[in-house]
Amino acid sequence: MKDTVEPMTSTPLDELIVCPQCDAVYHLKRPRVGERAQCQRCHKVLIAPRQNAGLRIIAVALAVMILVIGAAVFPFLSIDAAGTENAVSVLDAALAFSGGPMIFLSLATAGLIIIIPLVRAFLTLYVLVPVVLDRDPAPHAMQAFRLSEALRPWSMAEIFAIGCAVALVKVSDLAQVGFGPAFWMFGILVVLVIAQDSFMCKWSVWNSLENPRTPSAPRT
Repeated sequence: MKDTVEPMTSTPLDELIVCPQCDAVYHLKRPRVGERAQCQRCHKVLIAPRQNAGLRIIAVALAVMILVIGAAVFPFLSIDAAGTENAVSVLDAALAFSGGPMIFLSLATAGLIIIIPLVRAFLTLYVLVPVVLDRDPAPHAMQAFRLSEALRPWSMAEIFAIGCAVALVKVSDLAQVGFGPAFWMFGILVVLVIAQDSFMCKWSVWNSLENPRTPSAPRT
């Protein structure tokens, strides 16, 4: 069931909500759990509270941390060409250019694929665990959540997995390719990242951080 928010031209700031996509300003109308409030102009979902979403996001964040660490260490794929077989992990691939000026490429690869997803998962846990437990927000929780959202476009572990899958289709014509545990971990990671984004209601998180311990506030 969808719900909309009504536009207002003059009202207190704490009763306003702004669409992050088209900047339309509306009077805040909180939907019930399971409903959605969306922008009338661009249909961007503004508020979407869900039952026990906070626990689900915490579980997904823990799973993401485990999968990223495992995918960085375990073999990603093995290639057998002309009787020579070689297996490589994501960490090995990132460190392959660790010498000379290519070290910057190595650091960027490791950061986008491994470090940033880990940092975002940790920040998600840091922000949401106290909220879900009905405790005061952690110190600097608002800054941590803001940083997590700012890093979202730079977390490219799932982009890496999809790109590798496409590239391996072409490589398979030249050599025998075997998928290691890390490849399937990245595949699961893609699904979890999509699930985490679908569970997350940013407005509910901000509201919980700005108004801690308010039973009437929608839960994340």
